[in-house]
Amino acid sequence: ALPDETFEAIKNSDACLKAPVGESAKDVIVYLRRKLDLYANIRPARSYPNMPALRDDVDLVIVRENTEDLYTGEEFDIGDAAVAMRIISEKASKRIANYAFTIAKKRENPRQRKVTCVHKSNVMKKTDGLFARTCSKVANDFSDIKFEEMYVDACSMNLIRQPQEFDVIVTTNLFGDILSDESAQVVGGLGMAPAANIGDNFGLFEPV
Repeated sequence: ALPDETFEAIKNSDACLKAPVGESAKDVIVYLRRKLDLYANIRPARSYPNMPALRDDVDLVIVRENTEDLYTGEEFDIGDAAVAMRIISEKASKRIANYAFTIAKKRENPRQRKVTCVHKSNVMKKTDGLFARTCSKVANDFSDIKFEEMYVDACSMNLIRQPQEFDVIVTTNLFGDILSDESAQVVGGLGMAPAANIGDNFGLFEPV
């Protein structure tokens, strides 16, 4: 699904518009995100006229860390058990948090200008604890932006209950994948959900 000549053409372009291709996400998009260091996955969800949205005042962006977490594919067997390594680093957490706050600062509607850090640090104290602490530190550099934290299960509920209260959500790779599909449904379905994969030197864009 991703021959060498295609990968070289992608690398030599200024930007890439990608259609659904490959038997699985791992075949193409996950590989491209990691090889090109497309660390920020940006998924806006907005109410549009004449769409079956839950509300007409939803306007949020999910900023998902795009290179780490369980999506590194580090899995192995130990006896009759299967183990997956969840990798969360301070470096990746810091740059995705900075990206989220930068987006919040540039948002057209200043009614919120808020970043919600979504994690599960009450259970995953090491990995999500690191992510939450790093986001909180970055928040100190953006004193004009509201900052809050929310557990992922509460966030998934509140995306249905009061989606209009969210502005920018920053979260880890797996949680961002799930929450962004949910937010898409809130505004009418996956067909209404664009996605950008952004790195320092390249952008790859796709429908969800």
